[in-house]
This record gives sequence, structure tokens and C-alpha cells, in this order.
Amino acid sequence: MSWKRIALLGPPGAGKGTQAKLLAEKTGLVHLSTGDILREEVARSTALGKAAKGWMDKGDLVPDDLIVDMIRGRITGADGFILDGFPRTVVQAEALAKITPLDGAINVVLSQEEVIHRLSSRRVCQDCGKIYNLLFDPPKVDMRCDACGSPLFLRSDDNPDVIKNRYNVYTQETAPLIEYYSKQGLLYEVDGKKPSRDVLDRILNLITG
Repeated sequence: MSWKRIALLGPPGAGKGTQAKLLAEKTGLVHLSTGDILREEVARSTALGKAAKGWMDKGDLVPDDLIVDMIRGRITGADGFILDGFPRTVVQAEALAKITPLDGAINVVLSQEEVIHRLSSRRVCQDCGKIYNLLFDPPKVDMRCDACGSPLFLRSDDNPDVIKNRYNVYTQETAPLIEYYSKQGLLYEVDGKKPSRDVLDRILNLITG
């Protein structure tokens, strides 16, 4: 495998988390999801979680300094990793470059219309955190988790109004990363509307050379 330090880019709902988990299983690299880490911090009411919660509830980006400090502790000394949800701004990308260089950045492309369609149909188990989608991965029993039987819920950041704001924030703050990594020759694009298996195969072809 030629790539060991990978960042997955793309709008919310593009499938970055799904692809990162599959890639981690295939490659043995560590999957680091800033969204999962932040939600864990919020659930535990840590100092970071309390500071981040207000931003997350509005669909806004958590300030760069909080995210960079969190990531630095996770990747320092790591043999390899897949970043899911980081970097999200050029400032974060520049901070990451000072910590460790990337082998490549993969942009999973998805339209705003498709993002809203996907995310407003997402549901999460309140106990084990398993994620479902009512469109293409519904639970066997309506609004109950297959794994533990607990109720499913709509995350506060998955209602349509917040989704629109999240996409607008992505366009304004994160899209400049496309140009940043493109200028460095590190950017590769994948069509996020294709079936998950096709997206995974495309990414694996990229990172294995």
C-alpha cells in the first residue's frame, strides 16, 4: 500500500464515514472521525464537548484551535491514519501539514440536493449509536435498532434546515481545500452518488497505486 496518511473530504452526507470504516477494515489504518470524537466528548460533558456543543447544534464548524489540538494528540506517532471530517478549512490543513504530511486527499463529490435527501433520512440508535438510513438501510423493525432494540432518533444536525446550513458552511469554508490540495498535486475526486462498493473500489485503486 502506497498511501498511509489519507484525508477524506466532501460535504456532510457524502459517505466519508462509511468509506473510512471500510478502508480501515481493508488496510488496517486507524480511522479518525472528528464527528464521532466530538459527539463522544459532548456525551461525556468534557470541557471540549461543552465548548463544541453550541457550534455543532447550529451546524457550524467547531473552531480550528479546538479541532487541531484534538487531532494532534490522536495522530502524533501513529503509523498511518484515515482522517474523516478533518481538515475542514485551509487553516486546519496548514496546521496538519506542520504535524505530518498527507499522502493524498480524496474528495467525495455530492450535490446539495442529494445531501439533504440522504441526511434527513438518517436515524441513529440512542444507545449503541448504530446508524441507519430510511431510504437504503432501514431497520427491520420501524424506528428500533436491529442490534440492541433501542429507539432510533433524528440527530439535531440532520434536520433539513440545519443540513442546508451545514452545506453552505461546507461550501464557504471547506471547498477552498479543494484548490489547496489540488495545487499540491494531492487531490483526487470520487463520485459519491455511486454505490458504496464502487466508491470503495475507486478509493482502494487510488491509495494502492
